[in-house]
Amino acid sequence: MPYARPAKAALTAAAATAACHALMSTGYAWSRESAGGSGDTPFAGSFEFLLTTAAAWALMPLLLWAGMRTTGEVGNAVLVSVGGLAWAGLSGYFLDDVDAPGGHMPVVALAAYVLLCAALAGPRRHTTDKRSRPA
Repeated sequence: MPYARPAKAALTAAAATAACHALMSTGYAWSRESAGGSGDTPFAGSFEFLLTTAAAWALMPLLLWAGMRTTGEVGNAVLVSVGGLAWAGLSGYFLDDVDAPGGHMPVVALAAYVLLCAALAGPRRHTTDKRSRPA
């Protein structure tokens, strides 16, 4: 089943994307609420905004790794590292969209991210045990 690994990566990335996007939407709403309650204070809500962004960027690679390990896949360094960096870039690019009240990232961008993660996982690599080969 050569497509099992990319399928697992796509499902893992979809779940992680939904979780991180929900975290960002909720956290940025918290930031706006904090800024609105502070009046004209400079940098009001900045702590909440930065905390939310850092949490979403740190959570994505962790969720990718945990999801792939849960499904029994090992050797996920490329998926976790490049996928985490790609999420930081994607969510940073669409930060204003998510930060707006009721805002979301475009579905096409989220779907492209999930497909990227599936491609990063690659096909299952077959390992050969050198001890089992005849001499």
